[in-house]
Amino acid sequence: MFFRTGGQNLNTNHSTQKISLYYHLFFVVITFIYWFSLYIYVPIFVEYLDYLGGAYTLIGFIAGSYGIMQILLRFPLGIISDKMQIRKPFIIVGLVTGVISCFGFALTESLSFAFASRVISGVTASMWVAFTVLYASYFRAEETTKAMGNIQFVTVASQLISMGLSGYLVSEWGWKTPFWLGGILGCIGIVMSFWVREVGNQTSNQKIEFKELRDVIKEPLVIKVALLSALANGVLFITMFGFTPTYALNIGATKDSLIVLVFSFMIPHAVAPIITGRYLLNRFNKWSILLVGFLGTFLFSAVIPFITNLEILYVTQMLNGYAQGMTIPLLMGMAIQTIPLNKRATAMGLFQAIYAIGIFVGPFAAGAVSQNINFATVFYLAGAIGLLGLALSIVWGREKSTHAVPLKQKSI
Repeated sequence: MFFRTGGQNLNTNHSTQKISLYYHLFFVVITFIYWFSLYIYVPIFVEYLDYLGGAYTLIGFIAGSYGIMQILLRFPLGIISDKMQIRKPFIIVGLVTGVISCFGFALTESLSFAFASRVISGVTASMWVAFTVLYASYFRAEETTKAMGNIQFVTVASQLISMGLSGYLVSEWGWKTPFWLGGILGCIGIVMSFWVREVGNQTSNQKIEFKELRDVIKEPLVIKVALLSALANGVLFITMFGFTPTYALNIGATKDSLIVLVFSFMIPHAVAPIITGRYLLNRFNKWSILLVGFLGTFLFSAVIPFITNLEILYVTQMLNGYAQGMTIPLLMGMAIQTIPLNKRATAMGLFQAIYAIGIFVGPFAAGAVSQNINFATVFYLAGAIGLLGLALSIVWGREKSTHAVPLKQKSI
């Protein structure tokens, strides 16, 4: 089954709990709404900023500013969440700021307010630390990678549906429609979030001490997979979440037909984590899977400027979506699989803060090279980043240090 329910044993150190199917599905719905409000406008965002009069460097900066707050907030939020041993309030804050961001776009029409609203959306995305750690607590420790595959599937399914609607909504009802829909749906998510089930029995003597943070920060596997994830997310936000829709429009796509590109990329992107978690991990080394994923990312990103036919673009981006979908959730699971439960938000916060650098730097650098050289260099840059990820996967996969020893759980 997709979720382990009913008799699910939860890793809460020395106690176990049962989480019913109801609470699994309830959390899934809230997660779906969370990502829907963040991604409903992504395929048309670069075009919208162009409509407002932004140059490509500024457009890249505004698009990438989504990552600024994540760089600043995710690690501190992880520390605070572990120190207090709470996740639910951060989930509520994430949904509230998502609504503020969407309504900020909907009610204003200037590049300055677009930048402010995009930065607020970065605050929303920073709360993903709490989502991932809370959902992982519904599973046994050895099932962390599977849990991350499940939640990544929900994430991508939400992104798929929201991004698929985006172009159609703009075509039929104008630029503001996606923002209004994201904000309204986000309000429903806020109400629902107060009933999220948080795993209990995490008493005060399990809380992380600040002197223990160095153990997490010095964990080599966390740093390595975070850097690889920064590269993977940099490519993602340059391509499908950045400039690939604009390229499709340049070679003949319409705002209505962008849904075909979105589905071509996002459906394989959603399926890849499930196949990886349930089948490939049982047969292949994790670093070998990452190697293949980054190889596909490199090839199918760098080839984009050579394509002048929409059908060929759709096929290559199906493969690109699958390749990128192999790497991102796998890296997320690797980041916390050796970390005790009471330190996981800190580890996940560090991991996500580092990969947010790619979310910011990728689109910003792509916008700069596009304005100063030409538009095709955006995708050459994405390919080069994928190639670097491939090289690092080969090197680190051969090192014995990648087989990390789990951090010791503090005795209680």
